[in-house]
Amino acid sequence: MDYQRPVPVIGDSTAASERAADPTGWAFPADARSAFYEIVGARRDVRRFRPDPIPDDVLERVLGAAHEAPSVGHSQPWRFIVVRDSDIRTKAARLADTERIRQAEQMAPDSARRLLDLQLEGIREAPLGVVVCCDRRTPAAGVLGRATFADADMWSCATAIQNLWLAARAEGLGLGWVTLFQPADLASLIGLPDGVETLGWLCLGWPDERPPAPGLARAGWSRKLPLDQVISDDRWPAASAPPASHLRAPTQDQVVAAHDDSDRLLTPPGSLGVLDRAVERCLALGRGDMTTGTLVLAIADHPVAALGVSAYPASVTGEVLRAAQEGTALGAVAARTAQLDIRVVDAGALTRNPRGNLRDADAMSVADARALVDFGADLGREMAPFGLVALGEVGIGNTTIAAALAVALTGLPVDEAVGLGSGADSAILEQKRSVVRAAVARWHGTEPLDLLACLGGPEFAVLTGVTLGAAAAQAPVVLDGLATSVAALIAVRMESGVAAHLIAGQRSRERAHQRVLADLGLEPLLDLRIRAGEGAGASFASGLLLNALAVRRSTARVDY
Repeated sequence: MDYQRPVPVIGDSTAASERAADPTGWAFPADARSAFYEIVGARRDVRRFRPDPIPDDVLERVLGAAHEAPSVGHSQPWRFIVVRDSDIRTKAARLADTERIRQAEQMAPDSARRLLDLQLEGIREAPLGVVVCCDRRTPAAGVLGRATFADADMWSCATAIQNLWLAARAEGLGLGWVTLFQPADLASLIGLPDGVETLGWLCLGWPDERPPAPGLARAGWSRKLPLDQVISDDRWPAASAPPASHLRAPTQDQVVAAHDDSDRLLTPPGSLGVLDRAVERCLALGRGDMTTGTLVLAIADHPVAALGVSAYPASVTGEVLRAAQEGTALGAVAARTAQLDIRVVDAGALTRNPRGNLRDADAMSVADARALVDFGADLGREMAPFGLVALGEVGIGNTTIAAALAVALTGLPVDEAVGLGSGADSAILEQKRSVVRAAVARWHGTEPLDLLACLGGPEFAVLTGVTLGAAAAQAPVVLDGLATSVAALIAVRMESGVAAHLIAGQRSRERAHQRVLADLGLEPLLDLRIRAGEGAGASFASGLLLNALAVRRSTARVDY
């Protein structure tokens, strides 16, 4: 049956098929584009003005264009103070003259003379002054995009100035941007409160000059650089290239094709939230037809368990290993319920050299770490053709190892990284923190393989390799708790292309897990405060993902 695409009455009414058929369809007509580029090329910093007033409707259009500027987090931090008062303008002009002389005194004689020769009477001559201010009183962390670039609000105001400038040129107005002020002096002149900063004074009016080229260029101050001198490909020209990933991530075409498939469903795009993004990741990998997969359960004992970092004896690891091999351990049952096969790996038995307790000696030799990663990579490639690859682990004491690795990888403070683990009390927690501090203090390297040897464990190395091998074979990798996520982060440090293959199955109760997931750029499918380990959370999430893929395959498609 053919279904008609639901067309929203608000927002974007186009369909993916339309956008694919004509990627350039959003362009303005040729004459409009030509006029825009002509305006951009004709924008000038005007210094001489006629005294004639600016009509209110023209001023409103120009300020309206400024208000249409993009802003970080749609914060719209700009504020425009339109100055008509002659006394304020006179005082502003004096401030600018004072600062011009101060700056000239700091320059070489020839540059100083050229600065003093420049015509800077626009503040007095122009019928209007516009002071653009940035209201920065909202904390940076409270504005989307400013937590990482705290000055993005100021950049937003600069784009408003550019819009205003281009609109003024289109209207035949002239604009000059004067920044020859001490910011505090100009702020005091117009009464700005604390937390509001000025970006300078704009002189706005009908120009008494019509310069064919930028004024400073005509004055011999500088010349415009050729375009090819300000464009670089991929990185700064002199910078050495970072190591290239040898692992292929989905191409742009594959990623867009997955989005296009979502657009054809008889449901709003993104209707399944985080699950939709996981499905699209599988589609981009060419794995939309998956119906099963494999849980790789890596198990190892750890010398660190003898330091009192767990509520359970080390012998429990062997008990779970036997139950997993018999198919009755929790993780094995969860995998079977999710239609997954299970591959149990006794990772500890694969080591050949003596192993340390992290606090006093390396967890294992570099040779063992390398061999375990290689073993895991072969296993990941072997499992990949059968569907998704889910990760699980067992090892008494390995939450201490996972916390130490998380601290080394992310810089998270020890007290924020170390959690209780299963059944621990406050005394065990403090002992875990003590061990992690000592372990991390021993680590001074940079190479991921050396990190695995120093602070890791056999199952971490195997799962790092499984992640690398599965991703190389284009299989999605579903993570479980902190330990598997740390192994995946190490894999990403080895091959950056791995990141496009990862799906966070769950967020566990371990304190460092959210930080590690954030460093991987992943949102979890489940948040059930699972403590079990053994790949149980990854199995539950894998079952959910496989069901979602089945739903995607059977959901009605619209007829374009």
